[in-house]
Amino acid sequence: MIQTQALLQLLQLTSPALPVGAYSYSEGLETLVQSDAVSDLPSLEHWLTQELRYGTIRLEAIALLKAHEAATVDHETLSYWNDWLSALRETEEMREQSWQMGRSLTRLLLQLQSELQPIILACGEPCNFAIAFAIAAQHWQIDPRTAVLGYLHSWVANLVNAGVRLIPLGQTQGQHLLLNLYPQVEKTVDAILQQTEDELWNCNWGFAIASMNHEILYSRLFRS
Repeated sequence: MIQTQALLQLLQLTSPALPVGAYSYSEGLETLVQSDAVSDLPSLEHWLTQELRYGTIRLEAIALLKAHEAATVDHETLSYWNDWLSALRETEEMREQSWQMGRSLTRLLLQLQSELQPIILACGEPCNFAIAFAIAAQHWQIDPRTAVLGYLHSWVANLVNAGVRLIPLGQTQGQHLLLNLYPQVEKTVDAILQQTEDELWNCNWGFAIASMNHEILYSRLFRS
């Protein structure tokens, strides 16, 4: 069982009040809504489910898990997974999102927990958000499975909120969707924990195209 203090710190890391700017990104969802590829609750649920099963978010979570393991014992490996995650990004928008959110979180962590400075420096600049999240989770003694679960929940909640604004949907519909996605979130976490480095893959070309086309939309509410 996660300890009370660790649970509270996980809730702080995954809170919408965390000043990293997650609310300003749709990760290609805005493009999909404007093209009618996602137009209602079922299509949004389908898209998010497929992302959890096959998308880049799985690889982000795997990098988080590896960084969590390396944070205090192997700074070279920590830096490797940060570079790996930067190279993985399909589009400039997604890379900039990860770097901007990571930069905001590391800056906050240095103000809250100055003793993390050597680890953050060892990670390298720019630090991806998932890696910064892992550093905080390890320092606050949040176990790896719970950290990945919290990270995926935060990702899903942010995109559900984006869908509520873009489609638009009602707030109650958004909450129903979150409940419907929880079983898939848990399955994704369990699959990640069992994967080896030889089994890292994703199938995300639709997401990449949506992200690339975002910059040419006539009007935009989000940064990606």
